[in-house]
Amino acid sequence: MTGDFAFCLRARDGAARRGQFATAHGTVETPAFMPVGTAATVKAMRPEDVAATGAQIILANTYHLMLRPGPERIAALGGLHRFMNWPGPILTDSGGYQVMSLAKLRAIDEQGVTFRSHLDGARFTLTPERSVEIQRLLGADIAMAFDECTPFPAEEEEARRSMELSMRWAARSKAAYRARPGQALFGIVQGSVYPGLRRRSAAALVEIGFDGYAVGGLAVGEGQERMFAVLDETVPALPADRPHYLMGVGKPADLVGAVRRGIDLFDCVLPTRSGRTAQAFTRRGTVNLRNARHADDPRPLDAECACATCRQYSRAYLHHLVRAQEILAPMLLTAHNLRYYADLMAEMRGAIEQGRFEDLAAGIAARQEEGDIPPV
Repeated sequence: MTGDFAFCLRARDGAARRGQFATAHGTVETPAFMPVGTAATVKAMRPEDVAATGAQIILANTYHLMLRPGPERIAALGGLHRFMNWPGPILTDSGGYQVMSLAKLRAIDEQGVTFRSHLDGARFTLTPERSVEIQRLLGADIAMAFDECTPFPAEEEEARRSMELSMRWAARSKAAYRARPGQALFGIVQGSVYPGLRRRSAAALVEIGFDGYAVGGLAVGEGQERMFAVLDETVPALPADRPHYLMGVGKPADLVGAVRRGIDLFDCVLPTRSGRTAQAFTRRGTVNLRNARHADDPRPLDAECACATCRQYSRAYLHHLVRAQEILAPMLLTAHNLRYYADLMAEMRGAIEQGRFEDLAAGIAARQEEGDIPPV
C-alpha cells in the first residue's frame, strides 16, 4: 500500500457507502463523479470553472498524453497538475481501453500491445511497465493497472483468456509501481458478463493487493440490467476497506443504481459530450436545446439548480446559442451538466449519511419519469 493514501468508510445504507479518501492533492468525498479531462483539459471548461461545479477529482488519459504532448515533456514542465493548472486530485486511466478502441494495426501479446497512433500512424508499444511509468511521470494521484478491455460481446472462453491476461498484467503493474506519499494504484476487474470470471478476477486482484479496485469492461453495450447483474456479483468480492470504482459510467440512473450496489467512484464523458451536443441534464429529465419549443421559453434549464447557467441564462437564450453555433453554448451547457452530476453525488452522500438512500433513489426516478414540463 502507499502509506498516505487512505480510504475511510463513514456510513452505510444497505450496500450504498459514504466515504472519503485522501490523496497528495486533496481529499475526495465519496460517492464521487470525475469529469473526464482526457487530453489534460475538460473540454469547453477552464480548470477553475470545473472546480466551481463541485467536481473534486478529474480523470486524464495515459494513451492520449503519451501521444501528445508526451509524458516526459509534461514531467519536465512540472507534472500534469501544474501543466493543466488543476490543483486537485487526478486519476489517470492506464490507456488499455483506448489502445483497443482507437489505435490502428494493433498487435497484442504477453508483453503488451504494439500499435500505430490514430493521430499520425507513429508506432508505439505499451506494456504494463511503460503504462505505470507514464502515469508516474504525469504525477497521477491514482494510477490504474494496465489491462485489456474485453470486447463485447465475447464468448466465455475469449473473455477468460482476456481476463487472465489482464490479471498477469495487473501483477506486473503492481511490481513496476513505486509508491509515493498520497498516491495509489488501483486494479481493474475484468471478465465480461460472466459472474464466475468476475469473481475469479476480483480474487486475483485482491491477492496481488491494490489501494482500490475498479470494475472495467462495462457500459460497452451490455445494457443496464446486465451491468447491474455483474455489479451484484462483483462488488461483494471486493475489499470493503478500499474504494470501488466503476469505469466509464454513466447516465444518472446508472450512477444511482451502482451506488446502491456499493460503488464509490465514477467517470464518464456523458455530461461533457452532451454539453457539446445541446443536451442538458435536469432534475426532470434530459432537455434538448435544439428543439424549437425552447425558442420563447424564459425559464432556466433547472429551477432547482444553482449553477451560473441556470441563474443567469434562459432556455430561449441557450437555444439561440445552439442554433447560432456559438462557442458559448457548449461552455454553458457543460458547466451546467457537471454541476448537475456533482449535485447528484452530493445528494446521494447526504442520503446515505441519513439512512434514506432508497427514498432519494425513488424520488429521483419519479422526477425523471415525470419529465420536463413545457412552458405554459
